[in-house]
Formats: sequence, structure tokens, C-alpha cells
Amino acid sequence: MKGKFARIIAVAVAGSVLALTGAGVASAGGKGTSSTQAAGEQVLQLRDQLARAAYAADVPATQRSLGQMSPLLGDLAAGQKYSIQSDAQQTAAASNDYATEASRILADPSKAGEVRQLPAVPEIPDLPPPLDLVSNLLKNLLSTVTSLLGSLLGATPALPVPDLPVPTPELPVA
Repeated sequence: MKGKFARIIAVAVAGSVLALTGAGVASAGGKGTSSTQAAGEQVLQLRDQLARAAYAADVPATQRSLGQMSPLLGDLAAGQKYSIQSDAQQTAAASNDYATEASRILADPSKAGEVRQLPAVPEIPDLPPPLDLVSNLLKNLLSTVTSLLGSLLGATPALPVPDLPVPTPELPVA
């Protein structure tokens, strides 16, 4: 009788261990843990805050947003605090580099000549002066952060930027 009871308990314990292990593997393969999901929501808020400040040509608010975003991007890039895939860590690292460089240039505009030459992001409109000094840098930051959000949240929310102007055909002059 004692042997049957011991086997039942052993089976129950083994089943519990397997269930917990399976749940851990499932969360690692998906969007991530709840803390990673929360970090994704925070990145989304900061990205939207940055976009609104930059397109309003509000330099102090842009600098504040960059300052708030950098530590979080650094944590995501390090991969120690949040469980994210390696490609998302690389995207976070690139985003953090862009944010750090933009902050440095905005803090000292005389270093604008040192801005890294990045390709234009045609889907995102240019920034108004005085932020046009770092337009491609900030547009690449917004683009990479938006890509990162797809990894963190499982969806890529739209970027809150002004609509691109629609080209109008030239009418013949009579």
C-alpha cells in the first residue's frame, strides 16, 4: 500500500515539474514575460512621446524623451533584465546607439558635423528645424524602435507622425 501511495506522489511531482518546465519554455519562445510585455508598452509610450516632441520641434521635450528611452533600450539590449530574442536585442542596441548619438548632438549642436551619415527613411517625414540637424538619426531611431516593438508586443503600432504630403500632378498652363 505504501508503495502505491509513493508512486502516485512521484507521478504527481514529476507531472508538476514537467508542467512548470513547459510553461517556462512557452514563455521564452513567445513574446516574452509579463515584465518584457510591460517594457514593450513603455517603449511604445516613449516612442510616441519622442515622435510628438520631435515633430513639434520641441528640442527640450525631445531630449527628455531620448533620456528616458536610452536606459530602457540599454536594458533590452543587455538581455539580462528582459527575456527577448537575440535579434530584438541587436535592434535595441542599435536604437540605443541612435538615441545616445542624437542626445549628444542635441546637447551640443556644434557637433552636428559629427552626425553619423545614415540612410534616409522615406516612409517617415523629415523633421522641422532645429531638429533637422539630426533628422535621419531620429528617423532611423523611430524606425528601429518601431521594429523592436514588433518583437516585444507581437504587433507594430503605427508611428504617430504627420502624414507625408501627397504629390499633386501639375496641370498644364493654358
